[in-house]
Amino acid sequence: MVKNRVVIGIATGGGVGYIPFAPGTFGSLLGLVLYAGLAALPAIPYGAVAVALVLLGVWASTEAEQLLGQKDASVIVIDEVAGLLIALWGMPPDRYLLIVFGFGLFRLFDIVKPWPALERLPRGWGVMMDDVFAGVLAQGGWRGLIWFIGTR
Repeated sequence: MVKNRVVIGIATGGGVGYIPFAPGTFGSLLGLVLYAGLAALPAIPYGAVAVALVLLGVWASTEAEQLLGQKDASVIVIDEVAGLLIALWGMPPDRYLLIVFGFGLFRLFDIVKPWPALERLPRGWGVMMDDVFAGVLAQGGWRGLIWFIGTR
């Protein structure tokens, strides 16, 4: 069915989630590619895209969990894509080391899953919100670094 293919396509980041090792990292790299295409946008349109992607991800991951018969299957990487967009929201696109730092912080928080454990939320909300939270923490981390360096 076409709907099922669309759902799986969105949830797996166009198939990136099927990479047999580190699918979350590859999903985050897909988010980095998307960031590169969106980075020049002003904050509000960029944020609108990120929020729309989160909501699309909630729907797609809810449907994908049912199709795959597994909660938060490792092939679902739309959460990493959206989470990385949130992590890098407002990041100057020419600050490459800062982008690497933000990417690394996002992956760390995504893997460690600090409190609160939002993956316990129902259906696609749980899939998406732990990565949204990881993105918010990474966002605070790189902004904090800029503030700290700027005060010296």
